[in-house]
Amino acid sequence: MASKLVIVESPAKARTLQKILGPSFLLKASLGHVRDLPKSALGVDVEKDFAPKYVIPKAKLAIVQEIKKAAAKAATIFLATDPDREGEAIAWHLAEAAALDRSRIRRVVFHEITDEAVKQAFQHPRDVDMNLVDAQQARRILDRLVGYQISPLLWRKVAKGLSAGRVQTAALRMIVDREREVRGFVRQEYWTIEVELAGESGQAFRANLFSLTDGTRAEIAEKAAADLHASELERAAYKVSKVTRKDVSRNPSPPFITSTMQQEAWRHMRFSAEHTMSVAQQLYEGLPVGEEGAVGLITYMRTDSPHVAASAVTETREFIRAKYGDEFLHATRRNFTSRSKMAQEAHEAIRPTSVMREPDRIKTYLDRDQFRLYELIWKRMVATQMASAVFDTSTVEVEAQTVQGKAPYLLRASTSTLKFPGFLTLYREGKDEAEEEERVQPALAGLHQGAPLKYLGVYPEQRFTEPLPRYTEATLIKIMEQKGIGRPSTYAPIISTIQKRDYVIKKQGRFYAEDIGMIVSDLMVKHFPDIFDLSFTALMEDKLDEIARGEQPWAGAFKSFYAPFSKAVQKATTTMEKVKFVEEAPGEICPQCGKPMVIRLGRFGKFLACSAYPECKTTRPWMTKTGLRCPECGGNIVERRSKKKKLFYGCANYPNCKFVTSRKPLAQPCPVCGSLLLPAGRDKAKCWRGDYDGPVPSAEPELAATKS
Repeated sequence: MASKLVIVESPAKARTLQKILGPSFLLKASLGHVRDLPKSALGVDVEKDFAPKYVIPKAKLAIVQEIKKAAAKAATIFLATDPDREGEAIAWHLAEAAALDRSRIRRVVFHEITDEAVKQAFQHPRDVDMNLVDAQQARRILDRLVGYQISPLLWRKVAKGLSAGRVQTAALRMIVDREREVRGFVRQEYWTIEVELAGESGQAFRANLFSLTDGTRAEIAEKAAADLHASELERAAYKVSKVTRKDVSRNPSPPFITSTMQQEAWRHMRFSAEHTMSVAQQLYEGLPVGEEGAVGLITYMRTDSPHVAASAVTETREFIRAKYGDEFLHATRRNFTSRSKMAQEAHEAIRPTSVMREPDRIKTYLDRDQFRLYELIWKRMVATQMASAVFDTSTVEVEAQTVQGKAPYLLRASTSTLKFPGFLTLYREGKDEAEEEERVQPALAGLHQGAPLKYLGVYPEQRFTEPLPRYTEATLIKIMEQKGIGRPSTYAPIISTIQKRDYVIKKQGRFYAEDIGMIVSDLMVKHFPDIFDLSFTALMEDKLDEIARGEQPWAGAFKSFYAPFSKAVQKATTTMEKVKFVEEAPGEICPQCGKPMVIRLGRFGKFLACSAYPECKTTRPWMTKTGLRCPECGGNIVERRSKKKKLFYGCANYPNCKFVTSRKPLAQPCPVCGSLLLPAGRDKAKCWRGDYDGPVPSAEPELAATKS
């Protein structure tokens, strides 16, 4: 009979550990937290140093009893939950809920589930770190105080079922602010001018106008000015005024931390933060890999430290030397440090537990998403110790002397050629925004200072300024990290929550603020300006870090916060006006009584209701029309959402017509049969009926979406 009990969070983790520890250990899974604050009450005594009142949910009673029974027979009880604040809190709650004998409890922490790391952890157990527990308790209690006292206000003043959270509202505010910037943006016209030239070799290249004859930067606001400059450039004499050539090195990015992994998973694979963390959890806890059996494939995935163990760096460098040769190995070890004060909580970056497990070797044992994320993590880690990429860059400055004898125009041409690929052989970092494709510029070889140039043509181009783009998963996480909103373990649930509340919707990968989200954000900022100020939210995260470092008691973090917060809640109870959102819905008639339908606001956002309410209680969902017609019945194609808040497109005549597609139909019709055209990759399209499969036809202005 096993005399040592090990308690972890999940069955998968238990199976992997059982293989390492052997039959003398009994493994039990708690399935996450076993205690929490009650759902039906505040659960915090604000009069007694904010003491929490924890309860064991009914669903966890049997698990707690099973653990208690197993613990009674064990000589030693190891709490092997995850190596962060959340894991520390789960370990403490387990001990409290099951009334475990403290003299027999030991805490073990490991950041990768490998033989070496696990056995070393069990050789050096410790006590539960109450500073980390208190930091997690403080976060939970703080969020409960805010959520449970503000949310009822929203129920009374806006609609039932709404919620406001300390961190989720800060994230929502950023999306709402960006939404208003985009909607209120006024495009400004500007012009650029390129001149095509050729050197003595006859090789043509294009140079951009960047300085006018008066020495000012070329900022051309209208066509008349662009035409004037173009006409002068047509008659100008050109020569090379300066040539700069140099090698430029590009270094690889650090290994992944939680935020950068989530960003890159979105950029490369369009994984949501929630899905990324779910797949990473599977890779960390262990998967069966052929004859090896269950093995943890990556280190712990909630971390803000880019540090890598010396042994892992050594293994990676040996792999690079054997696989790619010394030329591709960086001359010295690259070491990475964190800017975060709390980086020591999770001692390592996210990396493969062994780079010798090349992705293609284990591909058959992983599902598609597991493989793709593992490959991304593996490549990122290996790239960190590879040689820098080297680019041969050339910049040529050109003088254009006009016939009038004024000071010359100045133009510039640049080119960059990959001279040595280095780490780019293996890994390229994704981009947040679609970048304008650069014209392929020929090498600017053979040009030297003073050389005359032949004029070949001038090309003015009208352009317009664009607003900052709406946030994607990657850019939202990036700005949250920069502003100190949340911590590695909170990014995914924050983004998930504001979508589940219907405060925002994701369209083509970008977050759009819904009306209900804008209303909630505005009310919170107006009535609780200090609590939902972004800098205050970041300050509270710093206080939680101080608690985790043992620099102040956890209850002390609330004393400066709660008194003004409580007063603000009392004031808002009387001053916050009830939101009455009613708009006309032109052309919409109630099918029951014939009265006009109006747009109202509920917990799930807008919906259509009969204007004769309460006499007539007819309602129907609010739908966004795309302006396109259903290819099956001719009805309107509208935006719809699944139960999981996924956006898709379907016929407004559902359930009579069941046409649906996950891809947003294009405004252009099929060039063969005129039917519906769907996107099929970058710049590609497919006809819904199968009559066309090729490039997207020349686009006409996209139809503006209308709502009804």
